[in-house]
Amino acid sequence: MASPRILVLATGGTIAGMAGSATRHDYRPGQIGIEDYLARASELGLQAELSGRQIANIGSEDIGPPVWSVLHAQIAAALADDECDGIVVTHGTDTAEETAFLLDLTLPTQKPIVLVGAMRPADAVGYDGLRNFANAVRVAGDGRAAGRGVLVVMGDRVFAARDVRKVRTRGSDDAFRGFPRGSVALVTPSALEWFGAPWREQGGARYGYPEQLADVPVVYVHAALDPNLIRRVGTPETRGVVIAGVGEGNMPGPVRDQLADMARQGLIVVRASRVDEGLVDREPDDDAAGFVAARALNPQKARLLLQLLLAEGIADPAAIQAAFDDPYS
Repeated sequence: MASPRILVLATGGTIAGMAGSATRHDYRPGQIGIEDYLARASELGLQAELSGRQIANIGSEDIGPPVWSVLHAQIAAALADDECDGIVVTHGTDTAEETAFLLDLTLPTQKPIVLVGAMRPADAVGYDGLRNFANAVRVAGDGRAAGRGVLVVMGDRVFAARDVRKVRTRGSDDAFRGFPRGSVALVTPSALEWFGAPWREQGGARYGYPEQLADVPVVYVHAALDPNLIRRVGTPETRGVVIAGVGEGNMPGPVRDQLADMARQGLIVVRASRVDEGLVDREPDDDAAGFVAARALNPQKARLLLQLLLAEGIADPAAIQAAFDDPYS
């Protein structure tokens, strides 16, 4: 049986970072180039033919539309290439969930697409990057990974892009978690166990990749939040706002009143939660206020979905709510 042909697209991050010492806490992300990294990976005896391209070499806190556009185009080309069986993207962990979700909504699913990162730099004691990478290659080389959308591999677990979120600033085994689903598979360099059947077997890309993403800020709710802050966020360029509310997307009364007034003027307001495992359902007041409930999406993912909807000319709150109820319908 021929080895799977895997394209590795490198963007930097801790997985390619160096500290200059095995015990230093501080380090610089994106210090190892893709050719060097693949040379290191070749010593692992992976059952795959690997080729690589450097898209960027930065910390993921600096990743945004310029990198996303190139990454999307490269993956789309690889999906159409009969010589490629799967794609691995090396990525910093800070915004991996956002990149994965954006790609998940704007790419078809006929081949495995896997994001992978590390919590420790490459010269640190207990570097987790090579193991995570070996796991990602195993997933990307498994035909059963097709039809599951974009996946994220961290700490011997496989997560769906819609569910995955970073929940720890340190630690390699439990830094990522899925909500509302947990992990969708367990993986090691020698084994892979899926927990269910593919859920997007017939699915193409749900949304087109936009030329430009709309201005949609996220506002973090806290006790005694001043509604004047909301007024300052609502610039003429602002198309929507995501509220990282307390509890089930709650906010102080004066803030709600201010946002309802702005919604009546055409601003799209999405209620999400600052709680890590925060499910936000519609409330009776949402109809009168014109708000959208984020459901299981956290604020950063709710922002991306709203941006894609606005790029497609969808600005009716009811239609936006339907998309949040099922982003893949």
